[in-house]
Amino acid sequence: MNEEYLPIRLSHLISYYSVGSIIRGPEYLLSVKDIREWTDSSGSPGGRIINYVDRVRSALGIEQKLREPPLAQELDNGLIDGVCVPAVRFPRWMRCPKCGLLHYTPWRDLAADEKPHCSETNTDICRDSPELEQVPWVMVHPDGHLADVPWHRLAHYAPNNEQQQCRADRQKAYLRIREVGTDLELFCGRADCRARYRFQKGFKIPFGSQTWRQPWIFAPPDKDGNGIAEIMEINDARVYSPQTCSALVIPPESRIRQGAVVGRLYCSRYYKQIKKARTPLARKGLINTVAMEFRCTSAQIGEALQEIKKGYPNYGKNVTQGILLEDEYLALMREILDLRDDEDFVTRHHIAAWRSLAQKFPEGTKLHKIAGSIETITAVNRLKEIMVFVGFQRKAGTEEEAVLVPPDIIGESDWLPAIKLYGEGIFFNFQEDIMSRWEKQPAIKELAEKFRQRYVTTGLKFEPDITPSARFLFLHTMAHLLIRQLETKSGYPAASLKERIYCSAGKKAMSGILIYIAVPDIAGSLGGLAELAEPRRFLQLLSSVFDHAEWCSLDPVCSEHEGQGPHLLNRAACHACALIPEPSCACGNILLDRTFIHGDELSGIPPFLDAV
Repeated sequence: MNEEYLPIRLSHLISYYSVGSIIRGPEYLLSVKDIREWTDSSGSPGGRIINYVDRVRSALGIEQKLREPPLAQELDNGLIDGVCVPAVRFPRWMRCPKCGLLHYTPWRDLAADEKPHCSETNTDICRDSPELEQVPWVMVHPDGHLADVPWHRLAHYAPNNEQQQCRADRQKAYLRIREVGTDLELFCGRADCRARYRFQKGFKIPFGSQTWRQPWIFAPPDKDGNGIAEIMEINDARVYSPQTCSALVIPPESRIRQGAVVGRLYCSRYYKQIKKARTPLARKGLINTVAMEFRCTSAQIGEALQEIKKGYPNYGKNVTQGILLEDEYLALMREILDLRDDEDFVTRHHIAAWRSLAQKFPEGTKLHKIAGSIETITAVNRLKEIMVFVGFQRKAGTEEEAVLVPPDIIGESDWLPAIKLYGEGIFFNFQEDIMSRWEKQPAIKELAEKFRQRYVTTGLKFEPDITPSARFLFLHTMAHLLIRQLETKSGYPAASLKERIYCSAGKKAMSGILIYIAVPDIAGSLGGLAELAEPRRFLQLLSSVFDHAEWCSLDPVCSEHEGQGPHLLNRAACHACALIPEPSCACGNILLDRTFIHGDELSGIPPFLDAV
């Protein structure tokens, strides 16, 4: 592989390997440039437009077009076919692993295959000129800025009068750094200075009005650059927090035949040209040209134009922001009778078989109660998810308010990076009368209120917004326990499974869970997950979930916890019972409590199944 290029998965390119991240390349650490430079040789965006996602964009509140990241491949002759995502070497400072001497961009005068070595010649330990390594520390600002640590400024942070005259010179190596326990110590090696300063990792200093705002943008911040920045290690999770949002493609967009004439015309440049035709003769000529291009008749082009005029592909259905989950919930609940296998949302409902199964168990037994609590079970044989990269934050989760930095840094781009994911899943929801009766009990409301009060004080925000009600806490904990069970039954690791919680009370009440897997391959996943929605197999899964909710290997410590995890927003939920890998959880492994499922006799909290 050519060491100038690094292959990256598309799913990684819109998350932890996206704009502003620091990634490990073949030879150096790199920082990925913003989408203004994701262009081809003509300066146009290198990725393809994602069509038929108007509903998704509306529901997510996105006005920009969605484009896939650019694609490229290395040919046998070493050349690159396609558009690469550019990156820049960062941090620019390198240090000697033996003597600690700092060098600024020591690769600048070297050949591509030549490695930088320590320039120190006066010490015995560096007699063999060891190879340099990039420093693992950077300067991070909550406004999203990222820069090299100003090592000269730090070394002279508390100088005497003579040391104040020492001026920075990046062309020469005169600063040394060494780690002393958890501290860093800087030393200026100039004979007339000898400044020295020791500080802790996490040291905070002004960012500086002359400091570059990003490693590839050679300009200072637009705002006042005197805000306080923090020195962090590059592998600190707070250095880079990608922000994404996603939605499922559901009818009518999921039913569009993209190879049909109307679909091809809708996505092509010809449609706008035909609309702008000034005379009937010009219009007719364009239609004939398009018909030849599409290898169809002029009449078919005319019919396609009529369909687009009627509102193709959504036919006038407007989707407003905030009802994303409601629309998905209804799509999962409703049975579509004339489904085609090539659609992007294919479901199979097991309602009749489930109700028949429920009648086979004696009334009052555990299996009878579990079966009676479920309203709908749906095997989602095929689904399509659109995941959008909306920006990134730095120092997220700290006391300072982290600013969301858009993918183009300046917020003027007319497109956002996104990918299409394909997969399958299982959806089920609970009977509304049972759920409503259960959540109205005083002891349950009191416990949920404790979560709500604690959650409000954290200032955490999620998209879509989360209300930590008893209903949500129950559904979320159920989803986690089910994912842990599915890991053993479906063959997929828990990290590959995702959850979508459909929760609301009132007139448009929802109490559903979708567990699914989605991958960038259009062929979808390997199969096996949707098959577990078969009533008998799914009942066994749910029975195991309720069983595991009652006991944890760390009980009674876990079950009696008043608060654990981030911001103490978990109670009876730990790594031994309810936590799952971070990529699987929609809200960071918080708002979990097995008590909402199995109850607590001492606190007067009844088990959920007692409401059946």
